[in-house]
Amino acid sequence: MPQPISQLSTKDIKGLCFDIDDTFSTHGKITAEAFQALWDLKKAGFKLIPVTGRPAGWCDHIARFWPVDAVVGENGAFTLYMEQDQGREKLHRFDTLTDSENAEAKSKLFALRTRIEKEFPGVHFASDQAYREFDLAIDFCEDVAPWKDSEVTRLVSVCESSGAIAKISSIHVNTWFGKYTKIEGIQKFLASPAAKILGLPAMEHLIFAGDSPNDEPMFAAFSESVGVANVKKFLPTMKSPPKYITQGEAGVGFAELAQKLLNQN
Repeated sequence: MPQPISQLSTKDIKGLCFDIDDTFSTHGKITAEAFQALWDLKKAGFKLIPVTGRPAGWCDHIARFWPVDAVVGENGAFTLYMEQDQGREKLHRFDTLTDSENAEAKSKLFALRTRIEKEFPGVHFASDQAYREFDLAIDFCEDVAPWKDSEVTRLVSVCESSGAIAKISSIHVNTWFGKYTKIEGIQKFLASPAAKILGLPAMEHLIFAGDSPNDEPMFAAFSESVGVANVKKFLPTMKSPPKYITQGEAGVGFAELAQKLLNQN
């Protein structure tokens, strides 16, 4: 079981990777407290990388306007970041898969969407689906009445039986084709020349914060990981829980972690 965040030693941590929904955000909003905590970390010199299931369209905005160094989107499909180019900052992109792999994945994804619509009549895809490039996000509680757990499980089975990866977040089932998850996305980017140009530290000097089962690969891969308090409901079924847990949920927990990092010891 996770230890209280008070037990976390932060002296070697130089940056934070974090999930967005229900880790940084609270009930679908980014609070002033959480956003101020992000700015405080940035001003203190920490490297900041959201790692999210949210779409390419959102990530374009995040990379440009948030105080972050890069953003890994669509559960590891790509990373967007700003870099100096001819005297001004421009948006750059790093894809986790090759162009041919991405083209094949998109073709399979179209067929899977047709199958899901047939097997789950009335299914709603996430409101941001139009801005996604590489995955389907099936809404089971964000803008729709909450699904039964058995139906969420059946949906995951349908996706996996089609050869897709399927991960449950706090609000969506995200499904895609291609051998990557959030952890492959961040690992490949950290090994790229762009990461060196941006001055990003090695993974052993980064901590990860999340809140749900689709963050398990990150909890397992990072030497230090934190779950905000709302992760508790998932702990009984998690094989790789976070090492530490905050007292506060969602954005309150994020601000709690930020304060712990700012008071390094």
